Amino acid sequence: MNILLVGGGGREHALAWKLSQSQQVKKLFCAPGNAGIASLAECIPIKATDLDGLVDFAKTHDIDFAVVAPDDPLALGLVDRMEAAGIPAFGPSKAAARIEGSKIFAKEIMSEAGVPTAKYAVFDNYDAAATAVQKNGTPVVIKADGLAAGKGVVVAKTEEEALSALDRMLRKGVLGSSADRILLEETLVGEEVSLLAFCDGETALPLPSAQDHKTVNDGDIGPNTGGMGAYSPAPILPDEKLQETCALVINPILRAMKNRGHPFKGILYAGLMMTKTGPKVIEYNVRFGDPETQVVLPLLKSNLATVMRACSKGELDKVKLEWKDDWAVSVVLASAGYPGSYEKGKLITGIEAAESLENVTVFHAGTTRDSEGRVFTNGGRVLNVTALGSSFEAARARAYEAVELIDFEGKTYRKDIGERAIRGRQAWHEA
Repeated sequence: MNILLVGGGGREHALAWKLSQSQQVKKLFCAPGNAGIASLAECIPIKATDLDGLVDFAKTHDIDFAVVAPDDPLALGLVDRMEAAGIPAFGPSKAAARIEGSKIFAKEIMSEAGVPTAKYAVFDNYDAAATAVQKNGTPVVIKADGLAAGKGVVVAKTEEEALSALDRMLRKGVLGSSADRILLEETLVGEEVSLLAFCDGETALPLPSAQDHKTVNDGDIGPNTGGMGAYSPAPILPDEKLQETCALVINPILRAMKNRGHPFKGILYAGLMMTKTGPKVIEYNVRFGDPETQVVLPLLKSNLATVMRACSKGELDKVKLEWKDDWAVSVVLASAGYPGSYEKGKLITGIEAAESLENVTVFHAGTTRDSEGRVFTNGGRVLNVTALGSSFEAARARAYEAVELIDFEGKTYRKDIGERAIRGRQAWHEA
């Protein structure tokens, strides 16, 4: 079948890499793609949010199946548009995608479904929200209701920080309509972990757990980013706990969405805080995580195209996922200055040398290629260097060995990706 993959980052490169391994895939297109994806698929210069352009392309190029990866086109209803045009698609409908597009809606669904989460209150004006902060104290989590490109969540440790965030969101409107309404949440204490599951509206099949590293600097300090690295599985949520956790935080959401007439199909991603009283949901995403995808998909032995089609057709109960008995570690190479301002156009060398190492794959996140085939930086997060190993230590060592072979001006990366996994695994075995 001919597949159209929508998106152009490291997550999409990992998806293209896995889809291209399927004998069911006759031709793979990607819009807009990147320099790495171009070696696996025909890249089409259509933006992921150009719904008209994407649907027109799919209709005129005999696309049999569409895979919508990023949050924006899902929230805009691209899956609905594709299916209305007679093209099956992987991903939730616009109505189901509200679980990520509206944090308030997600909280309502969690309450309805009995999913454990932080206590919260909703506000639409500064004075009322400020009064609540002054009454209840800090720390407090402040969340804009809508999608805000990763800038809609503030963990305020002091009253001053909280009032400043409320002022920016509710008075100054720095996040636009995304923050017309905001949430004040209690601060959960524990270790974060990501649980992703394939869903077909009724059935859910969990993927191995993963942990990413959000802050830009070693030691989990500095500003938050889209993710500076990840590993899988996470010792805090071992494989033997996946089904139990899925039954707690995924299956109830599927039932609630089905009851509302909007069955959830695609990937449901639960961001969890593993507290002393058990896992609690921080938020839901309605698509593969980035960079979690870059460590989870290399562990998948099953045919990804088959699994995705089963999700869209409501036949996931006929699928059994098979996984490698390995560990995966991915280190993000970023541009100097990220997540602030950074320069583009820096020549990258050493990618082929890195990929010549056993069990190493380099996924492109923000790259471009010139007419001579040379690869240059074209984003904040540039590359994901992923390695597998029979032990966690082996996977981590191989990933950093590959990192050292790649070079570009301003190359920035964390040197402690996975250290918490070693500590967590030790604690888990001692418990």
